[in-house]
Amino acid sequence: MNFSGLSCIFLTRNLGLVLALFCFAPFLGHDAAAQSTLPTGVEQAIKRSGIPKDSISIAVSEIPSAANPKLNSPSIIRWRDEVAMNPASTIKLLTTLVALDILGPKYRWKTELFTDGAIKNGTLKGNIYFVGHGDPKWIPEELDRLTKQLRALGIQRIDGNLVFDRSAYAKQVMEEITIDGETLRAYNVPPDPLLYAFRTLSFQINPNKNGDGFQISYTPKLARLSIQNDIMTSSAPCDGAKRNLRLEMVPNPLEIANSQVKNKSAIQWQAIFSGELPQNCRGVTFNVVKFDPDTFLTLGFTAAWEEAGGLWVRPPRGQAGSVPVYARPLLSIEGLSLLEAAEDINKFSNNVMARQVFLTLALEKIGKPADIESAKGVVQAWLNQRGLDFPELVIENGSGLSRNEAISARNLNSLLISAQNLPIAETFAATLPAAGSEGTMRNRLITQLRKFLHLKKKPEARIKTGSLNNVRTISGYVYSKSGRIYAVTSFINDPKANRGQEVHDQLLTWLLEDGPDPKDAR
Repeated sequence: MNFSGLSCIFLTRNLGLVLALFCFAPFLGHDAAAQSTLPTGVEQAIKRSGIPKDSISIAVSEIPSAANPKLNSPSIIRWRDEVAMNPASTIKLLTTLVALDILGPKYRWKTELFTDGAIKNGTLKGNIYFVGHGDPKWIPEELDRLTKQLRALGIQRIDGNLVFDRSAYAKQVMEEITIDGETLRAYNVPPDPLLYAFRTLSFQINPNKNGDGFQISYTPKLARLSIQNDIMTSSAPCDGAKRNLRLEMVPNPLEIANSQVKNKSAIQWQAIFSGELPQNCRGVTFNVVKFDPDTFLTLGFTAAWEEAGGLWVRPPRGQAGSVPVYARPLLSIEGLSLLEAAEDINKFSNNVMARQVFLTLALEKIGKPADIESAKGVVQAWLNQRGLDFPELVIENGSGLSRNEAISARNLNSLLISAQNLPIAETFAATLPAAGSEGTMRNRLITQLRKFLHLKKKPEARIKTGSLNNVRTISGYVYSKSGRIYAVTSFINDPKANRGQEVHDQLLTWLLEDGPDPKDAR
């Protein structure tokens, strides 16, 4: 008989404990010893955290390596590893692995420009149409390069408007739907085929040269945006300083009062900072999403065009639209590579970048408009092709910024093991942050790793992390002191999950040290 975990619970409630024990027997198999015990350090960390053990799942397997080339990926730990749980950002491993395998690390996104006008005497008389293909990191440097290429075409002035073609994505994937209602937070920015600078303004606040106030700068450059600095100084400690600052983004009231002003992109905007900040604070950062996509890109392109020495016959209006059939191409520019995107996604856990890579799978394999269902179909076909059966898998957006996404620790670990058989195995593993030095693992396991500085080949943990309210997760590879390679995944889904970092760090430390004698673990 083959019962699922849910069936077991049903039988326990209705037929008693004896049948419940029988029900769970199929999960134990030859790994019964590994299933029923956890390393001492992990057990102790769980007790200190107060997290119930049935809120935790752990899967650890050893992968064939130079130290054990004939290994068959046996399980070292299987603690509730068959239970479907919320993986948070560790689901990004699935998104990036499938993309790297299907599209290749060298895949690059492009952004195209068209016009319905002509260039005469240095003036482009006509509109410029921007066609996006989902570049997940269209940064200011890329926009600067684009405007310089426009100037190289002989364009000195533009007499027309800006039209943004976002037909690459289905409308529903660009809707601003969040799991926490924080629409102004950068981590909640929705996908956009023309996503410029993550649609995020980043303000930096530092003491001025005189030491009697603060100076404020921001990126990316936006046209017609000024800063009003009303920050008061104090002698208080710098801890929690941002709680006493306020930011308002408002249009110039005189222009709004003028009913003739209808072009939102031509309005002067003010970023007004107020509140109090201790004088010894420095490097205070505000990341905010304040403009709609059309306005943000219009102001960004306007600033870049003027920075490149370009002029306008009149301030441009920026709006969504489609490229007419009679428009002709102006230029096409390539953005970053998929490998660079995967590194940013896995090392720094960028949500919108992951979502755009996920949609790119649909765009490239099925066509536009890309949507979630099409992308899910591409991922599922890839899993099927490799014999990976994940019946409990739920994908909502491919980034982990979801309360609905689910997978078991066992199957996410199976994905890591399967990845080792792909041509991109080393490339994929290198996109994960190295403990003690990179990304979200930069400040993890530093003390533990120092113990191995004397070794010629130093142990390493490359681990993707994930976190939501009530969720803490890890998944990745540990390269131990003996040269063994372990795939490890652990999920904590519990109101006390924020106390779970030590549990995960103890598990990773145990693997760096090679845990038990491998003969005893199998």
